[in-house]
Amino acid sequence: MKRSSPPLWLAFLSAAAAIPLHAAPPTAAPPPPNFLVIFGEAQGWASTSVPMDAAMPDSRNPLAHTPALERLAREGARFAQFYAASPRCTPTRAALFTGKSPAALHMTFVGDSKKDDLNAAGRRVITPANVAELPESEVTTAKLLKKAGYATAHFGKWHVGKANPARHGFDENDGANTNLGPDGSEEPNPKQAFEITRKGMDFMTRQVKEGRPFLLQVSHYAGNGGTAARPEVYAEVRRRAKPGEEKRVEATAMTEDMDAAIGQLLAKLDDLGIAKNTVVIYTADHGGKGRFDNLPLHAGKGTVMEGGIRVPLVMRGPGIQAGLCATARATTVDLLPTIAAFARIRDPLPPGLEGGSLVPVLGGDPKATVRRERAEFVIHFPHYDKDAAGPASALLLGDEKLIRNFESGSLHLYDLARDRGENQDLAAQKPERAAELDRRMSAYLQSVHAQMPAPNPAFDPNAPAPGIRKKDNHKKKENAR
Repeated sequence: MKRSSPPLWLAFLSAAAAIPLHAAPPTAAPPPPNFLVIFGEAQGWASTSVPMDAAMPDSRNPLAHTPALERLAREGARFAQFYAASPRCTPTRAALFTGKSPAALHMTFVGDSKKDDLNAAGRRVITPANVAELPESEVTTAKLLKKAGYATAHFGKWHVGKANPARHGFDENDGANTNLGPDGSEEPNPKQAFEITRKGMDFMTRQVKEGRPFLLQVSHYAGNGGTAARPEVYAEVRRRAKPGEEKRVEATAMTEDMDAAIGQLLAKLDDLGIAKNTVVIYTADHGGKGRFDNLPLHAGKGTVMEGGIRVPLVMRGPGIQAGLCATARATTVDLLPTIAAFARIRDPLPPGLEGGSLVPVLGGDPKATVRRERAEFVIHFPHYDKDAAGPASALLLGDEKLIRNFESGSLHLYDLARDRGENQDLAAQKPERAAELDRRMSAYLQSVHAQMPAPNPAFDPNAPAPGIRKKDNHKKKENAR
């Protein structure tokens, strides 16, 4: 006898019974994160109250009170060895936007380098011409994220040329501002410290309302003295300064104003309900202006010594381990590929990138590394500025640091693990190692077609030697290295 087929409803129930009762519904992809990049001006590695190295208690400023940055470090990660791409602002800003070194961009100084012609007869080398305008052909973080559907904005100090930031992908901005700010003021702070913050908060509010992910960069301005801070903040810092801390009062007061502005941004992220899905990045363009602003490191802005190039980096966001103190070396050129990785950019990144993503390190894996094409990091600064020894370049590899002075051709070698103050020059003890690292530096500079100083045929040893640019910067004679 032929068996009849079961009713359709019974077949449906049988199929439904085969489905696990606790099967999870398909999960939607997480929304793309927002990005808030806060860029400090002339901030020393240890200029805030956050210890940049958990193993070194003196890697903080005991005079400073920066609760917003403390919160950022507590809820995120800080880097013990983060280096600006240059000891000057324009080159580092260009590197931040592009992920390329100043040497590769030929943006190694500020402006058009005309001041380098001063006292030419007293200079042994002729410094190369500097590209003063960031080429519009370069792919910036803003262009990259804008293509992925992000809203983009930049408020504050721009200083990579005179073209409007919109031409580089930042649709909302307050202009191609220099140190003078949008008002052309001799001293934009403290007004602009909070004005650019207000503009940033308004931008974030509108993007959340429209449901768009965003990239917002808030870049702070330089300050020339205590008058650049709010009077009450300056008075309070001066009041609590202990003997020996008096020379840090002015820079500390301005740092505390910046921290207050950062606190407003963090509070706004909380109010908008997007703090957990926003990657916050705080770093700076170079070290402090004077040696007292960079203690315990040596020298400062305008030199390739540690005080001029080692700066803070603090990050918070999804996938970043809270309270992490990362010891992996990182640099400004790593930030574009890091942002791209967080944003899950699928398209190939621009050719010529020199940095690598910090995302593996930020997850807290002690074995994680930053993958780059080269293990060494070179800071090329072929200009006369604030170091009495003249133009120089530095190479960092492991714990070693090599400095080449272009006037004399002399080499200086330091072990940063044991001598972060760069007090003991090991080049005479290890001439072969110094020469090997110098060859490695030359190979890198050739690979990126870096512009190099040339011997000055008009050099007159009897002519006045060039001085450093400003009297408030620390001189360090070459023979003292």
